[in-house]
Amino acid sequence: MSTNTKNQIDGWLIIDKPYGMGSTDVVGKLKWSLSPTKIGHAGTLDPLATGVLPIALGKATKLIPYVMDGAKIYEFQVTWGAETETDDMEGAKIKTTDKRPTEEEVRAVLKRFIGVIEQIPPAYSALKINGKRAYDLARTGQEVSLKARAVQIEKLELLSFCEACADFRVVCGKGTYVRSLGRDIGRALGCLGYISVLRRVACGPFRVEQAVDFTLFQEKQSNVSVLPMNYALGAMKALICSEGMWQRLKQGQRLSLKEMPDDVRSLKEETVIQLIWNGQLMGLAKIRLGGVHPYRIFT
Repeated sequence: MSTNTKNQIDGWLIIDKPYGMGSTDVVGKLKWSLSPTKIGHAGTLDPLATGVLPIALGKATKLIPYVMDGAKIYEFQVTWGAETETDDMEGAKIKTTDKRPTEEEVRAVLKRFIGVIEQIPPAYSALKINGKRAYDLARTGQEVSLKARAVQIEKLELLSFCEACADFRVVCGKGTYVRSLGRDIGRALGCLGYISVLRRVACGPFRVEQAVDFTLFQEKQSNVSVLPMNYALGAMKALICSEGMWQRLKQGQRLSLKEMPDDVRSLKEETVIQLIWNGQLMGLAKIRLGGVHPYRIFT
């Protein structure tokens, strides 16, 4: 049970978000259950969606942008024959058709959606229009007009097919709306479509196999498996600091590249590196103008 005492937990808790809960709802319940000094989530999931929701605890909240910028993997189902207000099964149908695609047609059209593509986000999204959330405007019956924007689709494959629907897996970059992708695949096939199942199986370096079933936190806090802070940074180069180096960086001083080992000295300008001291991630630095400059210090 939560108390006024805050627990210093620094790291990542990977939750398998259940259907029907929003990401902020999960954060709220964990905040009550764990009482961390700080808490946040990386990569919002709609209530319809399930799967990997990385929860940053304590100092790990400072690393959320690095997870947000990483690739995501989703497995999703598109049901043919209709479009909905929300581009998923929760919205009212606004268009219908009797046309259904063949498996060959589906496979052929997928190549159009690989690479950098233009995508119009769903009207029911958290994007802001003149300071207001698009979904708030849509819910009051106002017309929502969002501009197309470029997103990166690294891989898109068909997993299974039947006359009524098809299952897909997509590897995509930051800002991609899978609901828009499903809608646009349906439009390209001339049969319309909406998302009927959506599951995120990877978010940055985190995988669904690492995720904890959220129901464990519903009544009683279970054993919490917290991943270290720097797990979010993947293969980012690390500088193992001596006591003297760390104290200088901590005070905002730069270190000359001449003092660095070869693998750091050879890095390109603006490269971000980890700062490890006493076996712990203490901050980030940037390679700039012939030196190592403190970028973010976590103490």
